[in-house]
Amino acid sequence: MKNRKTAFVIPFKDLRIEDIPLAGGKNASLGEMYRELKTKGVDVPNGFAVTAFAYKHFMSVTGLKEKIKDILSDLKTKDTRNLMAHGKKVREAILKAKIPEEIEKEIIIHYKKLSREYKEKYTDVAVRSSATAEDLPDASFAGQQDTYLNIRGEEKILEACKKSFASLFTDRAISYREEKGFNHFDVSLSIGVQKMVRSDISSSGIMFSIDTESGFKEVVYITSIYGLGENIVQGAVNPDEFYVHKPTLKKGYKSIVSKKVGDKKVRMIYSNDKSNPVKNIKVSKTERENYSLNDEEILKLAKWAVIIEDHYKKPMDMEWAKDGKLNKLFIVQARPETVQSQKDLNILEEYVLKEKGEIKVIGKSVGSRIGSGKVKVIKNTSGIHSFKKGDVLVTEMTDPDWEPIMKIASAIVTNKGGRTSHAAIISREFGIPAIVGTNNATEKLKSGEFVTVNCSEGEEGIVYAGKLKYKIVKHNLKKISKTKTKIMLIAGTPEQAYEQSFIPNDGVGLAREEFIISSAIKIHPNALIDFEKLKDKKLKDKIESLTSNYKNKTQF
Repeated sequence: MKNRKTAFVIPFKDLRIEDIPLAGGKNASLGEMYRELKTKGVDVPNGFAVTAFAYKHFMSVTGLKEKIKDILSDLKTKDTRNLMAHGKKVREAILKAKIPEEIEKEIIIHYKKLSREYKEKYTDVAVRSSATAEDLPDASFAGQQDTYLNIRGEEKILEACKKSFASLFTDRAISYREEKGFNHFDVSLSIGVQKMVRSDISSSGIMFSIDTESGFKEVVYITSIYGLGENIVQGAVNPDEFYVHKPTLKKGYKSIVSKKVGDKKVRMIYSNDKSNPVKNIKVSKTERENYSLNDEEILKLAKWAVIIEDHYKKPMDMEWAKDGKLNKLFIVQARPETVQSQKDLNILEEYVLKEKGEIKVIGKSVGSRIGSGKVKVIKNTSGIHSFKKGDVLVTEMTDPDWEPIMKIASAIVTNKGGRTSHAAIISREFGIPAIVGTNNATEKLKSGEFVTVNCSEGEEGIVYAGKLKYKIVKHNLKKISKTKTKIMLIAGTPEQAYEQSFIPNDGVGLAREEFIISSAIKIHPNALIDFEKLKDKKLKDKIESLTSNYKNKTQF
């Protein structure tokens, strides 16, 4: 092909990971996997990148660069009204400008070629942004630029591309760059145009080749929902969760070590509305109670995670989707994990709650810290101006537009979302305790009351009434002397095993089976064996809810 540095469009097959300056982190990674990992069995849908050079050309020939500099000259990101007004002006200026004809022509040529490959006149594609400063080891640009799904036709592709260019200047992206010290014009935007995977009639999710909470590197963590993956990224749905043990998986074992069903209340599907090409519908009770992946699919995804991690030689954060028409799994994104992999494993930080109070809300903990402050329940972005530093943010779910106030919160609590939602990713990066998937936090917690958000006691996060006392203990593991006597752990809570693996030890000396049954399994084995003989209806109903995915109770 012609000079790559001045190309407006580059197909995935011609991209590699070194091309981040040309195509951004997402697209360079997609090209790398498409080229290098297909032979290892990892399936990646084809597509092409509209380059960062095309973005710069667009900014230059339209005069937008100077116009945007002028608009942002008196930007104050800590003033949310100022930030929103400036962001809106910049986006409007970009949307009013016309994409140069030479760029439009290249996009259409490659879109037609992609459509022919999939034997369609106008194939359906996902249009995703990929910033050139994105996915650097010390920053997560998760969800900062917009994604457009089920885009079909030349006009709609061009419209989505312009919206993607404008999304480099969303309020949260502007604020984040200021926070991290990135010059707004040192960050460029490439656009990925990728064949859609029909997960709207199947399932999709996110997986990490590392435990997102503890940094334990020997597991793959997979989340899964029904429908298109935007709901899991946004945190609109509480997903199913699966853990697979990597060392035994590599030896050929079916190493699923944990399965938890999420409520998966809604599914994002294709819509016939041209202005809104996707929509959410409710999921039936039966489907919600079932896992959205079977064991074979869980293991296949875990194997792919290991292949991708081995290829990049670092822990990875990946998005996957299952095509319901083809009955095939695909990887649609992969980027470096940016939080746990950067931690200093020699420092063990312990948050210890010194007192207990009234339990207000329970959900899934993100991180292992404790935070306290005054509750601020916010239903939508119109309420963010009143949020003050040190408040506890309580909301339905954190859309990426909330990021300017998330970083000044003492803690975050959401009704919806799992540990791979945007709220979880950003709270991890900022080191803020968060509890997600509570279902009822916005009802149970009232603005103005003081609470303590505790994520220090395993995977269950608890919000207590009042400002409770706690302490922080830091241990330098390098300074702990090795004893002649072997020091072994007593294991009783499976959820804490990954975290506790970092404590200097010589293995597990005792596994307390009765604690494991009571905390993880939650049902006495005899109650499962003799389920039909039980007479207590309330007890039977509880067992049914815990074992809804298993026809055979003893298998559970």
